[in-house]
Amino acid sequence: MIQLKEITAENFWDIIDLEVSEDQNGLVTSNAVSIAQAKVQPECRPLAVYNDDIPVGFVMYCIDRDDGEYWIYRLMIDKRYQSKGYGRAAMNLMLDEIKKDTGRHRVFLGVDPLGIASVKLYESLGFSYNGQIFGKEHIMVLEY
Repeated sequence: MIQLKEITAENFWDIIDLEVSEDQNGLVTSNAVSIAQAKVQPECRPLAVYNDDIPVGFVMYCIDRDDGEYWIYRLMIDKRYQSKGYGRAAMNLMLDEIKKDTGRHRVFLGVDPLGIASVKLYESLGFSYNGQIFGKEHIMVLEY
């Protein structure tokens, strides 16, 4: 069963060691950098993705300090565990947490359109492009 767990001293190195496939390098920031970002941006919530007791990925979301909206900053599933539905399950768990905040009704994320599998996943969850582009990231939004 997929679960989201806090990053702790006990699982830190396991999460740092997770990697995407070689063709996905450059599409997602490393887990180490993401965890460091969460240290200096305490509004970020970094979480480990587990399948039972096995760490399989990493996610991070927050209420962005610039626009006051929810943003999914990271989703990564280790290359050994991709195409097993773990990314979808992790996204659904993260979205369930976000939707508990009844004062907001949308969530944003940035995606490199070259990450075709990611784009398909996000679209299947109801995200759509909103026309904004920041660098190489195209912004998608889910309104709920």
